[in-house]
Amino acid sequence: MSEDLLKKLIGKNKKDYKQAASLIIDNADFDTFKQLVEKDDFLFDFVKQNISERLAKAVNRCNFENLFKLMKLYSPTYEDFIISSLVKFANEDITDKMLDLLENGSLDEKTYAAKYFSKIQDPLALDTLRQNAFSDNDFLKLNCAQALGMFKDKITFNEALNKLDSSDEFEKLNAVKFLSSYGDASVVQNIINTMKMSSMSENIASEILYLQNIFELLNNNYADALLVLNNIINGLGEIVPLTCVFDFELFEVFERLIYKSEDSKAAVVLLNAYEKFNILTENDEYIFDEDKDTKNEIYDIKKLLSQINTKELGKLIYEELDENSPFVYTALDFATDLHAIRELLKSNNQTIILKTAEILKKLGNLDENTKTVALLKVTDTNIKSIIRAL
Repeated sequence: MSEDLLKKLIGKNKKDYKQAASLIIDNADFDTFKQLVEKDDFLFDFVKQNISERLAKAVNRCNFENLFKLMKLYSPTYEDFIISSLVKFANEDITDKMLDLLENGSLDEKTYAAKYFSKIQDPLALDTLRQNAFSDNDFLKLNCAQALGMFKDKITFNEALNKLDSSDEFEKLNAVKFLSSYGDASVVQNIINTMKMSSMSENIASEILYLQNIFELLNNNYADALLVLNNIINGLGEIVPLTCVFDFELFEVFERLIYKSEDSKAAVVLLNAYEKFNILTENDEYIFDEDKDTKNEIYDIKKLLSQINTKELGKLIYEELDENSPFVYTALDFATDLHAIRELLKSNNQTIILKTAEILKKLGNLDENTKTVALLKVTDTNIKSIIRAL
C-alpha cells in the first residue's frame, strides 16, 4: 500500500497525488513518509519541491497535529513543509509541545523543534537552544544557530567567534558553520581571516557566501573576495557541491571578472576557473548525478570561460609569485617562467618551497642542484622526504 501511495504522490496525475497527499497527512502515515525520505537521493530537486507543496496543501486545521508523528524521522528536504505547516496553525499548546520535544525528544524531534523556534521566538526555548548550539549533529546544530540568530543571542555568538581562534581545525569549521547559519554578516571578515590560516579553506569559503553576496564582497573587499572565490573553485566537485554554481552566481561573477578586470589576482582566479570547468565537463563522474539545470549551467560557465585569453592572463599572474600572496599556490600551477618560479626557492615558507619543487619537477627542470637549493631552508622532515623523492 505504501509503495502504491508513494508512486501516486510522486506522479503527474493531479487527482492521484492530491488523494495520496491527503491520505498520508490524514492517517499520519509514517511508513510512507519513511519510504519517501529513503528515496531522497534518487529524486530531482524540482520533484521534491512538488512533493513538499502537495503535502503542505493537504495539511489543515483538523489534521496538522498528525505532523508530530512524521517528526520521528528528520528530513532536511521536508522540514520546511512540516514546520511551516505547524507555524501556520501554531497556538500555545503547540509551542509547549515543541518546547517539550526540544528538551526531551529524540534527536530528530529536537532538530525539527529547533527549526520551529527560528519561526516562533519563545524565550523559554533559549537555554535548550544554547545547549545544543554546538551539537555533534550538523542538522540540530545549524537549526539551533538559525534560531539563536533570530533571537540575536550574544552568548553563543561570542562563543562561536572565540572558537575561530581554536587550534582545532574542525572546531574552527564548526564555528564558521554556526556563524553562517546565525546570519550576522558583521563577522565575514573574521571568517575570511580564519580561512586564510586554515587547512580547510575550501570548506570555510563556501560558508562565507551564505553570509554575504559575492558582489557585495567584491565591492567591499576585492582581494579577499577573489580569494574566497578561488577557494570555492578549488573545492568544486569534491568539497563544494556543484549546485552552488547557482547559490554563488558563478556565471555572473566570472562574466564581471572577464570584462572588467585586468589585474593579477583576477587572472589567477580566471585561469583556475577555466581549468576547473574543463575538468568538470571532461570527466563525467563529476556531473553524472547532477540535474539538468546544474549540468547546463556548468556547460554555460565553461563556454563563457572559453572566451578568456589564457596567454594574456598567463602574463599577469607573475605578480602573485610572492610568498606573501595568498594566491601564490594557484599562480604556481599556471607559471611557466622558470626564473620566476625558481625565485620562490628562496622563500621562508617551507610549503611554498615544496610546491615550487613540485612545479619544477612537472616542467622537467628539477635537477639535483635545484633539489639541494630547495632543501637548504627546509627543516620539516616530511617535506624534506617528499622533495628528495621527487
